[in-house]
Amino acid sequence: MKTWKGIALVAVILILLEAALSGSIPTTLDGPFEPVTSPLDQIKFRGLAVDVPETDPRVQRRVKGFEPEQISVSLSATEDSVWISWITGDSQIGDDVKPLDPNSVGSVVHFGRNKTALNWKAVGYSLVYNQLFPFEGLKNYTSGIIHHARLTGLKPKTRYFYQCGDPSVASMSNVHSFKTMPASGPNNYPSRIAIVGDLGLTYNSTSTVAHMQSNNPDLLLLIGDVTYADLYLTNGTGSDCYHCVFNNTPIHESYQPRWDYWGRFMEPLLSEMPIMVVEGNHEIESQGQHKKFEAYKSRFAFPSVESSSNSEFYYSFNAGGIHFIMLGAYTNFKRSGEQYKWLEEDLALVDRNLTPWLIATWHAPWYSTYRSHYKEAECMRLEMEELLYSYGVDIVFNGHVHAYERSNRVYNFTLDECGPVHITVGDGGNRENLSISHADDPGNCPEPASHDSNLGDDFCATNFSVGPAAGQFCWDRQPEYSAYREGSFGHGILEVINQTYALWTWHRNQDLYNSAGDAIYIVREPEKCLFKSRSHESRWIKGFASSL
Repeated sequence: MKTWKGIALVAVILILLEAALSGSIPTTLDGPFEPVTSPLDQIKFRGLAVDVPETDPRVQRRVKGFEPEQISVSLSATEDSVWISWITGDSQIGDDVKPLDPNSVGSVVHFGRNKTALNWKAVGYSLVYNQLFPFEGLKNYTSGIIHHARLTGLKPKTRYFYQCGDPSVASMSNVHSFKTMPASGPNNYPSRIAIVGDLGLTYNSTSTVAHMQSNNPDLLLLIGDVTYADLYLTNGTGSDCYHCVFNNTPIHESYQPRWDYWGRFMEPLLSEMPIMVVEGNHEIESQGQHKKFEAYKSRFAFPSVESSSNSEFYYSFNAGGIHFIMLGAYTNFKRSGEQYKWLEEDLALVDRNLTPWLIATWHAPWYSTYRSHYKEAECMRLEMEELLYSYGVDIVFNGHVHAYERSNRVYNFTLDECGPVHITVGDGGNRENLSISHADDPGNCPEPASHDSNLGDDFCATNFSVGPAAGQFCWDRQPEYSAYREGSFGHGILEVINQTYALWTWHRNQDLYNSAGDAIYIVREPEKCLFKSRSHESRWIKGFASSL
């Protein structure tokens, strides 16, 4: 059986490589590419993003008492463990809410490799969180009881069945299943990884999820901005732009039931397929006592301890021969801070013989050419780009900008064959709608003083110092580091073929399920470039070769 599987895998790889070599799908070896902008298809476009209402059966509470709901699976740092998360009890919103006792219900998972023999047991922990506003007339919120349990001792690339809940009160879920990631190794990879950002819960979001499911991914990376609950007042009144409509509120409100709606809608998918999340600006959700990110930190499980970050804002994990680094754009990213020190240590431990692919993600992009959020994360880039470049990061995924964009290989705004490919996928379907205008469109260049204080207190975005746009804040045409851009809702799929080739496809919601709006093979060339790693103290081959 293993022999036939091996032959089948080789056949698939040969077919894909033949397609690449035949020119039907380009590779990064063909680059850098001339910049291309694809205009919005007004005929096929579904229209403005409208939130799924609370009356939709897919977001309503369907369980009774303390039966589990909003069940999800998340990965640990390695393939031998996963996290199972769920909620029991109902949330409350109003003037006088009384939090549930998290110790009143157990956090138990029964699991096994046979659906009828769930003989293993994991016991987790539980919590509740509150969203409290110390202002008259604003409604407070307290969550149901949130449970997280870590399953350990798992075999790689194996299907496990599980039930979660509290058997002592006869409140167990139905049986669900998940498949563990392949073991770390240069020839082991998940079949498909879905990448999406800024998802929200609109009818466009539901289309994104349906298209994504049709591609049968093994793992979902959600690159920030999950529910957009902060586009609502606490009384449930929503808007497409909070500050445009609600400009007199004493604090930026949010409507926490939208988190519950999102969890219920996503449960059929996330109870069977792992999700890994990193925070975006819409997860900040400030409240009383200077608390932030409470829903984000409470509702998801993160491999923070397992990856030695001890933070929900940044962590790492392996998925077969890929090492993923999830970074926090909305926490301290300075070189003197804890995140940077952790990143240095994490990168130094990466063995590229074991995990050849190194992929980084965070919410706000460094290389977006759209007008919205243009150069907004420049402070983070100045602090971290050199470190990521020195370790040879292959691909960077971002969200935040509500459009799609793929870069040429780039470093410090300059074409560089050793730089990563930056891909923005902030087009998941959220209520704030699409970004269409570009900073290089006539009259669209924003003021350099534009600044988001959530990304730090410093002003770092300045005019370009080199290249065709030297002395200017924006290019007068699509920049050469931007290979392809398009404002459409959709998602991406990453298929790592081997330690050299990975197929990236971007899928628009308005297209057929089996078609791609953008496709490219990303090819690693570690022998050409300087990088540091655990398996190679340092490589100066590129510099040596150029001196010959």
